[in-house]
Amino acid sequence: MAGALDKGVNLALQGGGSHGAFTWGVLDRLLEEERLAIEGISGTSAGAMNAAMLMQGWSKGGRKGARRELETFWRRIGGLALFTPMLRSMFDRVAGNWNIDRSPMTYYMDLFHQAFSPYQSNPMGVNPLAELLKELVDEKTIRSCEPFKLFITATNVETGKPRVFRRHEVTLKTIIASASLPATFQATEIDGVPYWDGGYMGNPVIWPMIYDCQSRDVILVQINPLVRPGTPTSAVEIINRVNEISFNSSLSAEMRAIAFVQRLLDDGLLKEGAERDLKRMHIHMIAAEQAMVELGAASKMNAELDFLLYLRDLGRETAAEWLKANWEAIGQRSSVDIRKTFL
Repeated sequence: MAGALDKGVNLALQGGGSHGAFTWGVLDRLLEEERLAIEGISGTSAGAMNAAMLMQGWSKGGRKGARRELETFWRRIGGLALFTPMLRSMFDRVAGNWNIDRSPMTYYMDLFHQAFSPYQSNPMGVNPLAELLKELVDEKTIRSCEPFKLFITATNVETGKPRVFRRHEVTLKTIIASASLPATFQATEIDGVPYWDGGYMGNPVIWPMIYDCQSRDVILVQINPLVRPGTPTSAVEIINRVNEISFNSSLSAEMRAIAFVQRLLDDGLLKEGAERDLKRMHIHMIAAEQAMVELGAASKMNAELDFLLYLRDLGRETAAEWLKANWEAIGQRSSVDIRKTFL
């Protein structure tokens, strides 16, 4: 619970592969701000992993424990890069480009995924990320972290609907399910139901924090660019942009609904007493849009530690600037123009 001098907020953490290290940096800076009280966390894919590590670390050692756990997780992710063929080309290394879209292996893997499903190419369902999570995730510790409400989203393959797992439902499988990209991994089954990456139906979901949390403030950590200037022309560019749009679509729909409710409240268009059933939300967004556009979608598969540390530092810097510019807005109003940004 937030004290008299604290500002209570909810966190909405997007998924986006290794770009989730930007969120690591944002969280690392926010956790330093002791006047900021976190109530609810909604996370999808990499966002779900960040949320789980934060809560697990908090249970062990409060804010410092959360920061340590996040760092351990992402440094271990960087260790996986030593065993992946998805590496930058020599040209990119010399040019200081973090993207891997010029890597021959990137072209090969794109063609491979179009020709073979993970059930054909990986019948045993080997998932290095899942193996790492088995080592690092302590389900009981996460579920016992009572200071926070947790919402992890996965997509039900059969119904196409989002499944939101609350804190008491979270297991290793729910975290893996939230990050099960269908072209790369087999669907994750939970109680006989197959799930894919939650980004298709909620990246991340906002509505549980509206209904289940007291705080009206939601800080969205945005890592998927909303705007990418120019028309993609190559097959890879087109697929990447379609994926970006898809992974932002459900979020944009929720933001449109929030903006609609706010307009009804602002314009006094509700019947007398109806406003008691509606909640005015304060929406905030921490993002480095231009930097993410310049990185390109293919860099989401780059797990080099130096790249992850670059993203962490970018996240810390962006969060510090946001706190300085918007601290007074927390608890009072939105700091992002929802209509201009999402409509």
